[in-house]
Amino acid sequence: MNRLSDFLLLLSSCRGLTPSSIRKIFHSHSSYDLISKRTPAIFLETVPESSRQAFLYDFRNLKPAHLRKELLASGISFLTIHDTSYPDLLKQIPDPPLFLFCIGDTGLLNEKLLFGVAGARKASPYGLKALEKVLPPLIRMKMVIVSGLAEGIDTAAHAAAISHGGRTIAVLGGGFRHIYPASNRQLAKAISKDHLLLSEYAPHVRPQKWHFPERNRIISGLSMGVLVAEAKQRSGSLITAQAAMEQGRDVFAIPGSILSGLSEGTHALINDGARLVTCAEDILEELLGLQWV
Repeated sequence: MNRLSDFLLLLSSCRGLTPSSIRKIFHSHSSYDLISKRTPAIFLETVPESSRQAFLYDFRNLKPAHLRKELLASGISFLTIHDTSYPDLLKQIPDPPLFLFCIGDTGLLNEKLLFGVAGARKASPYGLKALEKVLPPLIRMKMVIVSGLAEGIDTAAHAAAISHGGRTIAVLGGGFRHIYPASNRQLAKAISKDHLLLSEYAPHVRPQKWHFPERNRIISGLSMGVLVAEAKQRSGSLITAQAAMEQGRDVFAIPGSILSGLSEGTHALINDGARLVTCAEDILEELLGLQWV
């Protein structure tokens, strides 16, 4: 098992190789063959031409023991899907991450009440106020708020968990050395101290546009349900909601004004079967079976 963990750490640190391509290769080849043969040829096929020399250099020269020392010095832990502390709920999704980089309290990954929140980056005052109404009762029920550290709704969700004495997990679309957006560096620092920062990407990896849909499946995969506060018709929040539906998670949506484009996505979700939410009790009743008088 240590050999597998070391090999995954090496691959995750090689330039030009993505977590999704590593997953595909491990799904089509036996782990034993990949580790015992330890040949770059199979992986090289998935690396862009422009990055192949860098990949080969990293594959041949990076040492897992040295990489682990670097992670330890930065307070980063490396978790693989075969570790006992890997979250069971995440393991059940169709395409679970083979590995995760973590800073903070990894015990949060196995809390029973993890709840995802997604929404518009350019959230309206209405959306932020609605979130401030809905989230505090969930936090008081010891739900861990899972979101993506983006501007707007994500930021408000993390901040609500912290300010109301709860716990939160931020799932990033890049490595820890490149917090995005930069305006949330202080929030990320606070989360890393008392909560949890999580990424499928090695610390040196810069966030790219296509990373965020991959990130979104982890937010929903960790969570027993996902709330969408505001969303346009074509948005990352709807990708999170779609991932949640495909993973068999409950999806909730806060309705909004028919005059606002930020309501189009949430109204579409409600039409497609998402639970309409006007208060925290709507969520607690659905997820926990709690009845309110």
